[in-house]
Amino acid sequence: MNTVLSLIGRDQALFQTDLDSLEPLLADRVAQGRFLIVGGAGSIGQAVVKEIFRRQPQKLHVVDISENNLAELVRDIRSRFGYIDGDFATFALDSGSLEFEAFFNADGHYDYILNLSALKHVRSEKDPFTLMRMVDVNIFHSLRLAELAAQAKAKYFCVSTDKAANPVNMMGASKRIMEMFLLQQSKHVSVSMARFANVAFSDGSLLHSFNQRLLKEQPIVAPNDVRRYFVTPEESGQLCLMACLLGNNGDILFPKLSDKLHLITFAEIAEKYLKQRGFHPILCSSESEARERVQELKAQSCWPCLFTRSDTTGEKDFEEFFVEGEQVDDKRFDSLGVVKNKAFQQDENLAAFEHGVRQLKQQGQWQKSDILTLFTRLLPNFHHKELGRYLDEKM
Repeated sequence: MNTVLSLIGRDQALFQTDLDSLEPLLADRVAQGRFLIVGGAGSIGQAVVKEIFRRQPQKLHVVDISENNLAELVRDIRSRFGYIDGDFATFALDSGSLEFEAFFNADGHYDYILNLSALKHVRSEKDPFTLMRMVDVNIFHSLRLAELAAQAKAKYFCVSTDKAANPVNMMGASKRIMEMFLLQQSKHVSVSMARFANVAFSDGSLLHSFNQRLLKEQPIVAPNDVRRYFVTPEESGQLCLMACLLGNNGDILFPKLSDKLHLITFAEIAEKYLKQRGFHPILCSSESEARERVQELKAQSCWPCLFTRSDTTGEKDFEEFFVEGEQVDDKRFDSLGVVKNKAFQQDENLAAFEHGVRQLKQQGQWQKSDILTLFTRLLPNFHHKELGRYLDEKM
């Protein structure tokens, strides 16, 4: 963890004080618990699985659509922790499928259901078809899992995002709508959530791509004007564990991060990353120059970089974990804040949104603007930041 911490501008782990004081309670609840983790083979999911596995649960079932990632997760756990007396099993299933429903109905005996599956990339809103899948995965699959948790009389936890607070992109707005549906569902099942910072070096992230660029001998590209908060993969697992086991019904937990201490640009991380690996970053003026100079600069223990201003749709100028009007408890934990949202009366508006999505699907065709209209009806303050350019159009 220390290597990653130095890259993201920190020298201390975020949650250690709370973990030290709460460990007996966490260990006891895990040891007595039966867990189902959906999306458990992604970066955050794997971190959560490891946090639970090492505390010896009675049952730990992991579901993910990626059989390759599940295979690596099992190899990693066996190599790092070994075995537990409890029931540990993985299932390569789509959580929105008939097969998953059959799997759940065949067992269904869980105390905690954690949903870590999501479409998390802003780039997923570039076309109306992937965007509709984002709506399904981030909102309706999550809602269905909450209904299954109610059926099983289990506690339900779902990961959200800091981008759900005053969203400027469809991904963040989908997670905000998910929060609204789950707060409505909290009348019937105990629900808690977590708003995340960026997870450093998670699969598919820009920082993860730095590893790929070096491996494939390609230039490193990053925005120099976008400042973000980061947590390590291990911290993401710790945050989810505490939010699930210790969050009260309706709570949304978030990490306490400091504007002065913890915000850092991607370009700054890129420079630290290269120096950590023995390369001196060389700034290039264009994509073509950066591509052409890799071998030349590598021979000199240097690496070509292209750092530019962000000009793509959906990038938020700054990050926040709560907004005006939300009640925040910053006393309960040392390193975590808690947004205390009550189930607000939006049943008719949520039903209208769900009906609108169903109508678009029944038509068999829709535009991004159709989905955006449904979003803005439900979120009147949602100001979508459309620049007409997406990350797929950049190196």
